[in-house]
Amino acid sequence: MSGFVEKPEPLQVPGLVHLHTGKVRDLYQNEAGDLVMVASDRISAYDWVLPTEIPDKGRVLTRLSLWWFEQLADLAPNHVLSTELPPGAPADWAGRALVCKSLRMVPVECVARGYLTGSGLAEYEKTRTVCGLALPEGLVDGSELPAPIFTPATKAEVGEHDENVSYEEVARQVGAETAAALRQATLAVYSRARDIARERGIVLADTKFEFGFDEDGLVLADEVLTPDSSRFWPADQWQPGRAQPSYDKQFVRDWLTSAESGWDRRSEQPPPPLPQQVVDATRAKYVEAYELLTGQSWS
Repeated sequence: MSGFVEKPEPLQVPGLVHLHTGKVRDLYQNEAGDLVMVASDRISAYDWVLPTEIPDKGRVLTRLSLWWFEQLADLAPNHVLSTELPPGAPADWAGRALVCKSLRMVPVECVARGYLTGSGLAEYEKTRTVCGLALPEGLVDGSELPAPIFTPATKAEVGEHDENVSYEEVARQVGAETAAALRQATLAVYSRARDIARERGIVLADTKFEFGFDEDGLVLADEVLTPDSSRFWPADQWQPGRAQPSYDKQFVRDWLTSAESGWDRRSEQPPPPLPQQVVDATRAKYVEAYELLTGQSWS
């Protein structure tokens, strides 16, 4: 049984009501009805939220999301209302708390793929399709697709897998008009971000977005284009036909599946704490991704 190795107790903050503890983020509601989203330093792998945190990870995700929201503002409105720390909030929330619109969230993970890897590759190898979309013969791990594709997934609870679904299934769940709007927005935002990343020497292989509705229409929500929600590869090392080096938590995955960890991911035993060198290497990779993409120094 996966999920949290050690589920944290929510903080009690005057004026805020705790709503949800996610893999990385804690959600609260303020007295005005707005959401307060706090990005922790938790990290997950293989459907477990690990007992070891990665210092500054939540701040990297928050700052990078804010930078991307600025780059995408003309394509999609976003949910951020304020970056001010709520009154009475702990000092540690600085740089990781956002006050956001409360939206009617769409129950779909909106995934865009420009390259073939991960669960998309696994499906392609069996059926030559991804989420029911036919792809050409001869693609391998890391191949660039002829054009970006929209490959939605269901939203899973903590400890469970997101499941890829067809576009037709999304249309059945949320209606044809909303499904079409999700696909158009997802591919437009991915294409803009892919081009920005490419200019900075990074391949944006795939990413996932979450959208909700306010009174004016579709709104981009949650985090965007971070190493937690995206596959970023160094462009100068991209080589189809093998697994690509990446700016994400691959150090964590590699260690957990190594003999050194002593953990069997097929068992129901929780994973062990991470060693310091894995923590340091993972933090450095998140910071490097931030600095390369934004052109700004982290410190």
